Amino acid sequence: MKYLIAIVAGGDSSEHDVSMRSAQGIRSWLDPERFDSVVVELTREAWTAHTADGDQPVDRNDFSFAMGGRRTKPHFAYITIHGTPGEDGRLQGYFDLIGLPYSTSGVLTEALTFDKFALCNHLRGYGVSVAESLLVRRRNRDALNPAEVIERVGLPCFVKPNGGGSSFGVSKVKTADALREAVAKALEEDEEVMIEAFMAGTEVTCGCYKTSRAEHVLPVTEVVTANEFFDYDAKYNGQVEEITPARISDDLTRRVQQLTSAIYDILRARGIIRIDYILTPETCPDGTPGTRINLLEVNTTPGMTQTSFIPQQIRAAGMRVEDALSEIILDQIS
Repeated sequence: MKYLIAIVAGGDSSEHDVSMRSAQGIRSWLDPERFDSVVVELTREAWTAHTADGDQPVDRNDFSFAMGGRRTKPHFAYITIHGTPGEDGRLQGYFDLIGLPYSTSGVLTEALTFDKFALCNHLRGYGVSVAESLLVRRRNRDALNPAEVIERVGLPCFVKPNGGGSSFGVSKVKTADALREAVAKALEEDEEVMIEAFMAGTEVTCGCYKTSRAEHVLPVTEVVTANEFFDYDAKYNGQVEEITPARISDDLTRRVQQLTSAIYDILRARGIIRIDYILTPETCPDGTPGTRINLLEVNTTPGMTQTSFIPQQIRAAGMRVEDALSEIILDQIS
């Protein structure tokens, strides 16, 4: 018997279309000997299964839909929504209630990693290095004092939506006069805005997934862009150079991978995650030069298009994306 996999995509964020491309990537990698699949698109207005028989409405009572002349409920949900409701715990809570296994971390982990400010302060308590930051809420935006913000985080700084997995609404602010406009832009994406100190260094990212049988910490990718930062155009329109494995020492690679594995366990993550870092120079206690690994963010539903980081890293590890997805799905179903 083949398992029916619902590839759950879409969502309500600005990355809806990127999510739909990730769904097609995942579908292309699913082993046809083991799995049948259907893309289920979620929006505020409708939940729609795109079946071979045409678009079918999804019954939200049990996530079933008509397919092949009968009512069908999938065996597994592979969530690839970037943003709400697939990356903030809401969808995970729904699947828990109806008893449908899924590909991502659970409700608590998803909610925590979706809230960038809460995540950074949580992991700071475990000794993870993070940038200085502060939070601005929509209701108190008028009380924003640019001078006080700059005194705390300095210039330049980053202004970004606090909740969300996208590059929409993110600004690199270089002057005090630009701060209010950047906050207003971020508030178009979320109710809260995180203002974060700028860290000059090398950006890298590392994927990881673990099952009951194995642990896979993937090769590290170096992210190089001529843009001001790794924005939407750099991420999705090819304005970036992605180098896997990263041009860093074996020892530093090992440290990044060890930290990625440790954060995975601290967060009680499941499925594939990707963690972004900035590597900055520091002076070691013995006075020698060293490198500090600074957390940027944790992505619990990373992009899965043909050119996304995770497929690149899986292939660089000498593995097949098909096998990785099968391993994750079968670990949750069995």
